[in-house]
Amino acid sequence: MSLSTASSSAPTPDITRPSSRDSSSPQSKRQREVYALQVQAFLDAADEVDIDEETAVDILQGFDGDLHIGEDDEVDVEVDGEPNTSTKINEQDENWESGDDGASSEHDMHEEEVLHAWTHQEVRGMMHHLKERGMNSFIKEYVLVRNISIPKLLYAFGICLCEELRTKRPKTLLYFLKVALSRELHRREKLPNYNTITDAVSLIRESQRIVILTGAGISVSCGIPDFRSQNGIYASLKEKGEYELDDPQQMFDIQYFKENPSVTQSRGRQIYPSNFIPSPCHRFIKLVEDKNKLLRNYTQNIDTLETLAGVSRVLQCHGSFATASCINCRRRVPGSEIENDIQSQKVPLCPACNAASLKLAATSSKKKKKGKGRKKDEWDSAESDESDEPNFPPGIMKPDITFFGEKLTDNFDHALLEDREKVDLLLVIGTSLNVAPVADVVSHLPHSVPQILINKTPVRHINPDIVLLGNADDIVHYLCKELGWVLPQPPSPSSTPVSSQSHLAPRPTNLKKRPSAEVWDQQEPKRVGDSHVWLFEGAEGGRWVQQLEESLRISTEECPTDTSEPQTKKLRVE
Repeated sequence: MSLSTASSSAPTPDITRPSSRDSSSPQSKRQREVYALQVQAFLDAADEVDIDEETAVDILQGFDGDLHIGEDDEVDVEVDGEPNTSTKINEQDENWESGDDGASSEHDMHEEEVLHAWTHQEVRGMMHHLKERGMNSFIKEYVLVRNISIPKLLYAFGICLCEELRTKRPKTLLYFLKVALSRELHRREKLPNYNTITDAVSLIRESQRIVILTGAGISVSCGIPDFRSQNGIYASLKEKGEYELDDPQQMFDIQYFKENPSVTQSRGRQIYPSNFIPSPCHRFIKLVEDKNKLLRNYTQNIDTLETLAGVSRVLQCHGSFATASCINCRRRVPGSEIENDIQSQKVPLCPACNAASLKLAATSSKKKKKGKGRKKDEWDSAESDESDEPNFPPGIMKPDITFFGEKLTDNFDHALLEDREKVDLLLVIGTSLNVAPVADVVSHLPHSVPQILINKTPVRHINPDIVLLGNADDIVHYLCKELGWVLPQPPSPSSTPVSSQSHLAPRPTNLKKRPSAEVWDQQEPKRVGDSHVWLFEGAEGGRWVQQLEESLRISTEECPTDTSEPQTKKLRVE
């Protein structure tokens, strides 16, 4: 349910203020329906905007929750369009009934306020401020400096709070505003002057402060499975069903880890960094840094292959295996101290919290060695003595990777705040952008900064300026060829930490399916119509590309291009 559903799209005036009619009247029923829709919409928005328990309780305060909106009720629940100007509010006002003798004079005053709250020019200025300077700057300017009431600010975003929500606490009203701002920030419009690979090459060559946002897709060719593809970790967990998970993501939930550390640690071994060699994409990031063009690499990956490739300006947003901490006493150690346990599929224990347990385990191990002659099924008293203990003690060493249910470090927020004032190009490589808050980087950077997406599949909830679909390694090779750049060679085993050399795996067999960096060659990419989308080897555009081609064909038939003047199209395929 969208916020516009619960607000600006309701077909009666009741969305702003309930009338004084009797509660049994149809008009009052509509008012209660709108109230219910707004409450539900703001609570649903908690998936995108952080909400504390106190605010959630305040939203529900006074709401009886007994209103059920059935399929036959005349309340629109799906709305197309973008209610981001005061025009939308004025259009809604055309549906307001005149001569409502049950409405109060205060209601009429509020109606007048809605109609004249903002001019089109003022709304455009507000939207520009938000999209170029960000949410925090917007709140500081309009709420703190200009001291404009939040209900009035919400009119500019097509949201008219019902009376019950207009009178909520300031902190709750601020949450309502953040929901509206977040929704608007996710509506970035494509920059029309960037469409071709030539444009992409020029942007990379001319930019000096590039932010590169990466995900699991840049490590797949190294042999590390991604999470969400048809052959990824989640699909594998779902297919095997061996752990009886309600959702495959549960494997990486912090509570599940505490209850089943051995299961999660076994999966961690699959992606442990010392087992792999950086891909061409990792080396491309290093090359951008060597050219003094890298502002920062925000990576969602925990494999630290960017560091292994030599990238220094990297922020591992979801943590990494570089360090590990005890979930009980928070003691932190270098990741190398638990590496042997993970590679041996053992649960690493904190020596400080489990000194007695570790000593007992060592003693038990010695007894087992002495008792080699014991019959196979003979009862072991030492093992029996431990049977009443919990499966795992509280002091477990966890790699410092961010699980679901854990917050990112403050480093992420500080870096993003610093970089948004400097960035001049955004490259998104190998990620579906499904996990917040890293996924929100795209919308929270200034919208005037060009964006290039490099991915195997489309990312439908963003609107980049140039989309390059296919194998990410092939695409960066192609871009390097066009730029006249030479990728650095992958690090040799001798250049990796000594503790890691014994675990280095040979190059994954799937690399043989594509030419190596030294002999790389492929067919020229294919452009989808005259759009900003280009298909390389391995592209999986599917229905999305078909829909784009069809929309381009229809657009061309309806509006033939006049060759005397250049034409630009605003395209967004959902």
